[in-house]
Amino acid sequence: MDQSPPRPASNADGSVTVRPAVAGSLPALGLSALGVVFGDIGTSPLYTLKTVLSFTPGSPDAATTLGLLSLVIWTLIVVTTIKYVWVAMSVDNDGEGGILALLALLGVKRRARPVIIAVGLFGAALIYGDGAITPAISVLSALEGLDIVTPAFAPYVLPAAVVILIALFAIQPQGTARIGRAFGPIMAVWFVTIAVLGIWGISQHPSVLAAIDPRYGVSYLLSGGMPGFLVLGAVFLCVTGAEALYADMGRSGALPTRLAWSGLVFPSLVVIYPAQAAMVLEGAPVADNIFYRLCPSFLLVPLILLATVATIIASQSIITGAFSMTRQAIRLGWLPRLHITQTSAAGYGQIYVGTVNWLLMIATLGLTIGFGKSDNLAAAYGIAVSATMLLTSALLFIAMREIWGWSLAAAGAVAGAFIVVDASFFAANLAKVAQGGYVPILLAAFVYGIMLIWHLGAVAVSARLQEEVVPVADFMAQITAGNIPRVPGTAVFLTRTERDAPPVMVWHLKHNRALHERLFVLTVETGSTPWIAPSERLKVEEIVPNFWRASARYGFMEHPDIPALLRAAHERGCAIDLSDVTYYVGHETVTARDDKKGLPRWVEALFALMQRNSAHLTEYLRLPLDAVVEIGRQIAI
Repeated sequence: MDQSPPRPASNADGSVTVRPAVAGSLPALGLSALGVVFGDIGTSPLYTLKTVLSFTPGSPDAATTLGLLSLVIWTLIVVTTIKYVWVAMSVDNDGEGGILALLALLGVKRRARPVIIAVGLFGAALIYGDGAITPAISVLSALEGLDIVTPAFAPYVLPAAVVILIALFAIQPQGTARIGRAFGPIMAVWFVTIAVLGIWGISQHPSVLAAIDPRYGVSYLLSGGMPGFLVLGAVFLCVTGAEALYADMGRSGALPTRLAWSGLVFPSLVVIYPAQAAMVLEGAPVADNIFYRLCPSFLLVPLILLATVATIIASQSIITGAFSMTRQAIRLGWLPRLHITQTSAAGYGQIYVGTVNWLLMIATLGLTIGFGKSDNLAAAYGIAVSATMLLTSALLFIAMREIWGWSLAAAGAVAGAFIVVDASFFAANLAKVAQGGYVPILLAAFVYGIMLIWHLGAVAVSARLQEEVVPVADFMAQITAGNIPRVPGTAVFLTRTERDAPPVMVWHLKHNRALHERLFVLTVETGSTPWIAPSERLKVEEIVPNFWRASARYGFMEHPDIPALLRAAHERGCAIDLSDVTYYVGHETVTARDDKKGLPRWVEALFALMQRNSAHLTEYLRLPLDAVVEIGRQIAI
């Protein structure tokens, strides 16, 4: 049976679970995957071969052209088809892919592994750097075709790209549910169009098909010296969307994604690149965009418009992917809570994260204006993705050993081949650091720093809270000895502590000198899997009469819903009064410890800044605003 993209489903136990729903035919799901998954890799023919040819002085001869083309074709085969479509997509975390889901599977779900977690997080941070560059280079490369129509358009390419990018980011708060339905058909038209152009171009010089022989590429590398090796940094541009393909598999499903790749995307790409090389062999100038030389002049403007729309779709996929990855990182405890808006009830992936959107826009516009041309941006493009791919290959080796049970020799041979290829691309891309490759590295370092500081601070706060719990027996004895009045209703205390009476309850009693008749202490945890089975969602224990201690587990792809969770507890026999519930939430103010045993002052200060600006816990847990009481307290870390 075929799987459709995940969609939310409300559960009686208080969750909104994303489960793969069986709906639609496989071709229809494959068409949907075209609009979600393949935008980035599908628009790479606009700039890849042009950038590759820029490494050759003058007009390349036939041997050079065929060698470069062979490298592009076999990069598509080895990296995208074999590594990602067939191997990586077979290693999923309950249907979710991508380096964050992989690190949750290998570094958290199976056992705690700080090194694997650090590797996976840095790979995820690198994707944010790629997310800022992809819209800029894609839109610029599409609009640069206007230079071929008439050189008079040249001064307007950059301003037009800026306007399109501003509009793209500006519409994100409205959601993309309606536009998204058209993404698949539009990308299908794009791939069919480049396939037709490719077949026509190859017919002009059929001998270009000899480049399918990998010996042409190997010969070029062996004879080209250092310049021949460095050209791999440009060749790599043809597969920059492969990591996003893996990360997006949870939206479309592995089988529809593989169908779309094998049935349309790969055949289209594998003919458009030889077609461009054929034009070079025919003597076409390589100084401008060779892609548009394949198009008859009277169809050039429609092709430019189609290419622009395709690059916008590619950019949209990257932006939406950044939103989804941010939500995963938040729920895994590696980013502060940000305000997340569900823009459509029809799809779990239809979300908007304002902070990420506007920061990405600023970075993208800065890159677009600062570099000015797609040729210049190509120097900054690739290093982030090649590093992420290298880290993914290392994680795949562990997955082959531990999940698939492969022998050391078998896993080493397969993953080792991937690592050698990825390391070669990464080394070639390192040569571009001074020309702009430092940009995604700096962006990744910034994001990784935020992740690390937030996690260190959150762990420190949790540890301090665990030190301040009071045994339930002592707490109840205090209530009896102090003749504390009990009022009707149920008090729900949200806490990070995992045992005894939590500090938020103790502080409430200290300041209000009264307590509800029924007490419900709840700890909400996010697991390392996307979804938690309903039977494993809620655990409730009545410690003393009318005092319950509960823990709720959610997957990192689920929405906590505490009021619904209480209804589920009530149905299990927990005698809480649902008609009169008050939620108590601690609001921590983080300060530095005086004993010099806490975090470094600068780490504490940055964590405190992020905490003050993070989204409210009440919103995250879907608590009714008119039934929430916040209790302020200082936590020294």
